[in-house]
Amino acid sequence: MSLEVSTRLRLVREKHNLSQRELAKRSGVTNSLISLIEQNRTSPSISSLKKVLDGVPMSLAEFFTFDIEPARQPSPFFTQNEMPDIGGEGVALFLVGHGTPGRQITMLREVYAPGADTGADMLTHVGQEVGVIVAGEIELTVNEQVKVLKPGDGYYFDSTLPHRFRNTGKDEAQIVSASLASPGSPPSF
Repeated sequence: MSLEVSTRLRLVREKHNLSQRELAKRSGVTNSLISLIEQNRTSPSISSLKKVLDGVPMSLAEFFTFDIEPARQPSPFFTQNEMPDIGGEGVALFLVGHGTPGRQITMLREVYAPGADTGADMLTHVGQEVGVIVAGEIELTVNEQVKVLKPGDGYYFDSTLPHRFRNTGKDEAQIVSASLASPGSPPSF
């Protein structure tokens, strides 16, 4: 997946006529981070990649799904192999509805390896998030509130609040989640 990230980031940056330095300035990261990602010498965390893409701006879902498949007749059904993984190290985020024209909801099947998290930086984006833990344990931090959620537990919060997900258990954790952007905004993932 790293090679795909490096290639995609370079294409996105060039498509928006941005130098590495300008993208770094816009996203609040170092120029060397952009360079290392594009050279495939580092694999960014989800939060780091999201921060870089905020400088364009572009959602993670748009980043991982642009120009991958030719246009096809929309289907309401998606097999496992039709759900691209838009996650990163230790975190798989399988996107339901890839390629659906006008998609306004981001629906994910999230899989966290033991100890994996969404990154050191808290995530923020426009919209709301809701989810249910289906396996394992997830420590969810929303703003300054922290809670360990177990199978059957759920959450719902405003995504503009800083948030972070972390698997605190010894087993793989899974979440089924959805997020909805504000009217007129593209999906956040």
